[in-house]
Amino acid sequence: MERRRSKRVGVSLKAERISCNKDCSVFIENLSERGIYMITAPVKNNEYVPGTEVDLELELSTGQTINLNCNVVWAYKNLPEDSTYSVGLEIIDPPRAYMEFIKTLH
Repeated sequence: MERRRSKRVGVSLKAERISCNKDCSVFIENLSERGIYMITAPVKNNEYVPGTEVDLELELSTGQTINLNCNVVWAYKNLPEDSTYSVGLEIIDPPRAYMEFIKTLH
């Protein structure tokens, strides 16, 4: 049985993690009204710990950017020899611009 409240949409978007050490690029694989699945760029010192908050600057295909405050729900390292992570985020109070963007994807 599906646990998600909102339908996920596959995308290929770039975002930046705000206030991190370095190499803060992330790649959005899918998203919904309340959640994001992303893969990080190779990182060494930027951990994603469940229960912590992360701020993202999402770059839309139109060039517009939207700032999102998120909670890390889960995170794991993809491969032992790889320094990328897969991360699941819950969006805290999604802004109106983000909700409008999501509607264009359905």
